[in-house]
Amino acid sequence: MFEALADRLEGAWKKLRGQDKISQSNIEEALREVRRALLEADVNLQVVKDFVTEVETKALGSEVIAGVRPDQQFIKIVYDELLEVMGEENVPLAQADQSPTVVLMAGLQGTGKTTATAKLALHLRKLERSCLMVATDVYRPAAIDQLVTLGKQIDVPVFELGSDADPVEIARQGVEHGKAEGIDTVIIDTAGRLQIDEDMMAELAGIKETVQPHETLLVVDAMTGQEAANLTRTFHEQIGITGAILTKLDGDSRGGAALSVRHISGAPIKFVGVGEKVEALQPFYPERMASRILGMGDVLTLVEKAQEEIDLADAQKMQEKILAANFDFTDFLKQMRLLKNMGSLGGIIKLIPGMNKLSDDQLRQGETQLKRCEAMINSMTRQERQNPDLLASSPSRRRRIANGAGYKETDVSKLVSDFQRMRNMMQQMGQGRFPGMPGMFGGMDSPAAAGNRPAPPGWRGYTGGAGSKKKPKKDKKKKGFGTL
Repeated sequence: MFEALADRLEGAWKKLRGQDKISQSNIEEALREVRRALLEADVNLQVVKDFVTEVETKALGSEVIAGVRPDQQFIKIVYDELLEVMGEENVPLAQADQSPTVVLMAGLQGTGKTTATAKLALHLRKLERSCLMVATDVYRPAAIDQLVTLGKQIDVPVFELGSDADPVEIARQGVEHGKAEGIDTVIIDTAGRLQIDEDMMAELAGIKETVQPHETLLVVDAMTGQEAANLTRTFHEQIGITGAILTKLDGDSRGGAALSVRHISGAPIKFVGVGEKVEALQPFYPERMASRILGMGDVLTLVEKAQEEIDLADAQKMQEKILAANFDFTDFLKQMRLLKNMGSLGGIIKLIPGMNKLSDDQLRQGETQLKRCEAMINSMTRQERQNPDLLASSPSRRRRIANGAGYKETDVSKLVSDFQRMRNMMQQMGQGRFPGMPGMFGGMDSPAAAGNRPAPPGWRGYTGGAGSKKKPKKDKKKKGFGTL
């Protein structure tokens, strides 16, 4: 998501390159590109008009800063306005002074509301807040069973009275049960409809009046684009919401919902769903989203994903191995599995500044190559994994591994040679140098090392301008994460 929007916006920066300063004459074409980019991303029309007007006003009124090019200055203005539209900071979930905190989930059918309920419960569990999910969707077939199954999967209890009970009464008793059990947060999953109707709103209003929730979260499908803004406005006017959860943000959506919801309703986006797995829910940080929209990656989210999976003691040992060039196939296999736990290769790579330029085809090649590597490593003996040099000097070992994995001997030979290059590369990275990535990842070179194309914005050494031609600065000493 956002790749098309980022590419379009980069076209806007190009309109200002080579200019001495921002003026009414040279900004018009750049603003036209920004307008087109937002409209193609399915951003609400009123939001687009307000956004472009504000950017123009701020750009023409900004003072020229010495040493900063007009295109760089324009990027900063657009970034600030993106923050203004999406909300300037993360708004955490409410926590009542006296337990339980009651969260009411609302939305249309098909938005992923029941799954979002479970995702939110798991997120709160990670924050050491006990949860109870309440199943009030008595209309959709198997909706209650779905929530019960998800509850067992994440080890969170579910309160339900069957499909014949009144939803308002289920919600009331569920909150009372949570209070009696000393539960910290009660999350109420309500029924959705295929469209907004009076009965649906009346039932929601009845539940809200009865349980007096501290949060009323609207679950919005990001795939609906600007229609999400109209949906949010309707719910907010008739029910009153305190925030939104955007689901399916990892899908083939154009990003319009992320830029429209808060501006239209005034209610902040609190969480985003970024995958089908129950762990795939993240707090919404406007500054990180703005950075991704402008093609600058999202390093903080990447670090947080890694911190959830990495043991610090293991990371230290791995770093020492990398610096000493003792990294072996067993370590590599461990890192591949760690990467899988963090999410898809494409999702992880695109969080790295500058790597949004990789095509979907390149990412698919990378995924395929990693699977091939894993199959071949699994065919190795423990001794061969721990001492890759054995394979470099033994064709018979390579043939045996190739037969066991179902590949050719040349594939194993390539794996060994690529691994040795990668090991050298990782050692250099640990010493502060950043060579290109080797071919074992499907030819995904670092943008700066690609030679025939400029480094994209956000790549190491980036100073604020898209396509900056300044050479990346080398740190004198860099330790970093080591295990990524």
